[in-house]
Amino acid sequence: MPNPWGQQIQPLNLSNQLFGRRGHWEGWSCQKQPPPAQHRQPSLWGSGRCRQTLGQTNGRTPGLAMGLSGGQSLLLMPLWLLLSCLQLGTSLERIGYVPQLSSATLAGRLTQSTLTLEQPRGQFSHLNISDFDAIWLVVAHSKASQNFTAPQRVEDTPVPASFSQRGYYLTLMANRALYPGDRPGKQLRVLRVGNDTRCSPRTRGCNHPLPGPGPYRMKFLVMSDRGPVAETEWSSETRLQQGAPPPVCSLPNPPLL
Repeated sequence: MPNPWGQQIQPLNLSNQLFGRRGHWEGWSCQKQPPPAQHRQPSLWGSGRCRQTLGQTNGRTPGLAMGLSGGQSLLLMPLWLLLSCLQLGTSLERIGYVPQLSSATLAGRLTQSTLTLEQPRGQFSHLNISDFDAIWLVVAHSKASQNFTAPQRVEDTPVPASFSQRGYYLTLMANRALYPGDRPGKQLRVLRVGNDTRCSPRTRGCNHPLPGPGPYRMKFLVMSDRGPVAETEWSSETRLQQGAPPPVCSLPNPPLL
């Protein structure tokens, strides 16, 4: 399986968008420049006025477009650039799909340590999802699903052994080539959650038996080498089967003598 974490991050060049086609950011220079007499007012920036040294540009700065003065717009531009980069890096697409349990007629649909889901076929054909992105199944206790935070690096992927502390973990890593949109025909297309008794619960992606009756909620999370890309909706609550209590044997009363 191709390694979905092996791509390299390409730096994003926003200079053309911020400063025009030929604009660039060279640095800062500050000097004492008293304002004209007819415009002497208390300044938010102090008695001096700082300006940013820019190269030649044919574009307009965002500050001027918002009605700010030249000095103010240049001072606010680093903050605007930082916020823009944060928004680009943290956008997470929401996929309108709810994971579903398999058909009720399927044997072993729910056991004391496993459950069976329908495969999310054809749900990951979005433009910002590539064939190399990893698609994880998030298994969470129902109460902990509200506190779930998508990991930003593969090294931070929670494992089944951390379920008692975090209340969730990631398992069953795949890619969208395993979930094509064509009809499966007669072939059974399900996901058995918790059916691997041989892997260590401390291993990343281990499909370890579920640690209790639940209730559980599941969703799919798409991760690239840059971090989380997209996620589905949470499933409804699912409880596993619970063992029946042992029968109580009652002895007949002894006959009266």
